[in-house]
Amino acid sequence: MRRLTIALAAAALLPGCTLAPAYTRPAPPVPQVWPAPAATPVGPAAADLPWRSVIVEPKLQALVTLALRENRDLRVAVADVSEARALYRMQRSELVPPVDAVGEATRSRTPSSVVGNNQTGDYKRYDANIGISAYELDLFGRVQSLTAAARQSFFAVEENRRTIQITLVAEVGSAYATLAADQDRLQMIRDTLQSRDAAAGLTQKRFDAGASSQLDLRQAQTLLEQARSDVATASAQVAQDRNALQLLVGLPIPDDLWPNGGVDGLHILADLPPGLPSEVLLRRPDVLAAEHTLKARNADIGAARAAFFPRITLTGDIGTASSQLDGLFKAGTRAWSFTPQITLPIFGVLANAANLSAANARRDAAVARYEKAVQVAFREVADALAIRATIQDRVDAQTRLVAQSADVQRLTQARYDRGVDGYLALLDAQRSAYAAQQNLVSARLAEILNRVELYRALGGGGQPDTAP
Repeated sequence: MRRLTIALAAAALLPGCTLAPAYTRPAPPVPQVWPAPAATPVGPAAADLPWRSVIVEPKLQALVTLALRENRDLRVAVADVSEARALYRMQRSELVPPVDAVGEATRSRTPSSVVGNNQTGDYKRYDANIGISAYELDLFGRVQSLTAAARQSFFAVEENRRTIQITLVAEVGSAYATLAADQDRLQMIRDTLQSRDAAAGLTQKRFDAGASSQLDLRQAQTLLEQARSDVATASAQVAQDRNALQLLVGLPIPDDLWPNGGVDGLHILADLPPGLPSEVLLRRPDVLAAEHTLKARNADIGAARAAFFPRITLTGDIGTASSQLDGLFKAGTRAWSFTPQITLPIFGVLANAANLSAANARRDAAVARYEKAVQVAFREVADALAIRATIQDRVDAQTRLVAQSADVQRLTQARYDRGVDGYLALLDAQRSAYAAQQNLVSARLAEILNRVELYRALGGGGQPDTAP
């Protein structure tokens, strides 16, 4: 019995080889340098910068903290990670023999007509055993390959959670900035409405006095109604922005955390070093998730190859058996059994071959998805860098345009008051100044959104929520 127990333990611990092909990371199908012409700052990589050191606006920091705790999409991602971890542990448990302790009592009665001799057959048996049931000797690495695939799938799900966290940080920052910009735009439109209301009233008086034409009056009234319509549209947009931000955060936002306009004053780090493409692409969680998935599909090939070889399973137990419960553990009641089984695939070869072909195809598809993830990551960073190279010029030019448009409107107003220019020239000047102001708000918003997007594209925001 001692030799049998040792043999079972040695068989259970016998390591097997793996038939999975050696993994090699595919070469990234992207250039080795960023196409942005501007010089890049020197400093720690964006992926190493906690979001609190990049998004330094106090209100926005508080909202991001709430979102990381309350956002439902992130909660689902965390639950998915827990599920993937449990599935991996379940698969890993197949590497260890399933040892169970079993107690069993059996009682039966056979009629006298069957037993004979006019006696009823009563039968009692009590068993207490410790054993293993259908444990597979992983000689060809099938279970090891399946375990490796489950482990890589778990890693991929964890990287997907980090991707959702990074996206959430960026979306909260973008929604906050968008709301602040739309509040600035709404205030600007309300100021324009007041000035146009006053202008329309003045034109009405001039028309009543015979100093202006009816055309001038109708044009002034048209501008007034357009401003009223713009106020209504902008008010609805601000309400929608508030709803979007609250959905991202995941709970009602306290009154003191709402922005009050001032998109130009948002404190978000401007200079983020992009580093080399190879460094960024190896650290972005979506790229890492694609690579873990590729590794899992690579391990599946090993399991598919192992299906061509025999499968050996062991079932055995050792314990005691007695017809009396009180004699179950007495001398002479020891019992044991050992049932090895070998399964040879004969008519399933075609199915196994098809399964191997499918596993290879899934691996090839995973390679393509990994390369596509690398290309998408490269484009996102390159696009953000291209905008960063020119966005400040756009903001500066738009700022000068607002000042110049205001001067044109002031001078045209003076010429109209003196009767030098007609009202149509004044209307054109007012429209140009109005559009320039709106475009300036849009340019400032684009600058803030570019900072947030560059931080996200570089893989920042996935670190734990800790203070810098």
